[in-house]
Amino acid sequence: MSKMSPTEMAQTLAKGLLSFPVTHFDKDFRFQEGPYREHCAWLLGFRRLTGLFAAGGTGEFFSLTPAEVDQVVTAAVKETSGKTPVIAGCGYGTAIAVELARSAEAAGADGLLLLPPYLMTPNQEGLMAHVEAVCKAVKIGVIVYNRDNAILNENSLAKLCDRNPNLVGFKDGVGDIELMMRVYSKMGDRLTYVGGLPTAETFALPYLEMGVTTYSSAVFNFVPEWALSFYDAVRAKDHAKVMKGLKEFVLPYIAIRNENKGYAVSIVKAGMRVIGRDAGPVRPPLTDLTDDQCARLKKLIEATQPVKKPMAAAV
Repeated sequence: MSKMSPTEMAQTLAKGLLSFPVTHFDKDFRFQEGPYREHCAWLLGFRRLTGLFAAGGTGEFFSLTPAEVDQVVTAAVKETSGKTPVIAGCGYGTAIAVELARSAEAAGADGLLLLPPYLMTPNQEGLMAHVEAVCKAVKIGVIVYNRDNAILNENSLAKLCDRNPNLVGFKDGVGDIELMMRVYSKMGDRLTYVGGLPTAETFALPYLEMGVTTYSSAVFNFVPEWALSFYDAVRAKDHAKVMKGLKEFVLPYIAIRNENKGYAVSIVKAGMRVIGRDAGPVRPPLTDLTDDQCARLKKLIEATQPVKKPMAAAV
């Protein structure tokens, strides 16, 4: 059971960068708890993360069985040992989402990231009922992920917040600036806002002006020092440094990602292989990057590393 209240969890997330670790598989696509926990420990070693999202989108939530989601969340909770909040992925249809929510709470997760429901496109009334069912099922905090077929407007969100004190976060994956401004104007500090567009670094600076103080950094999996430095530049509103990072790394990275559908996760796992921390393949229907794409990604990653000065010759 989490020792954090929903409000405490949300306030903690808002203060720094968020980690979305990949989920480790072997060649037969079986979850590898040991390597996954070792990776989480490595990420936690940077000691500036304010939240770890287990079995999130970058963690291939959509390809995991409910039992595997529980295994991943439990492993993350054990490894973090309270060092930072653990937010568990949750989703699919309402009945499954409720089961996953309760399972995550029992495993000790501090909160939930509620991803869009499967297949159907509900109206506002139906989507509100879905979100509320998950909120009512648990006491831990809930963050709604506004994207794809699950887009709440500001009025629906306000009604949900009035009825559900544990609805404490709003993650935007739409990129609709007008909607984001309407939400922030109506809800203000009632919610913690998380940037959730693919490769969120691209949008971090303009979103900061709309109250989005944190975002989900997938690239933190393989260039953690760069990711933290970039985040610091965003929070300091250092436009020159942000633009330099976008031009030299983020935009070329996105160009590779956009060469094929479904590469948002695949390119992160490719980055893991490049730095020698292989997390295994992505599960079908996703596909891994080609050798040529990996080679180009390798050059990009190497360019982010600081140049080490040669040691002075012995006298």
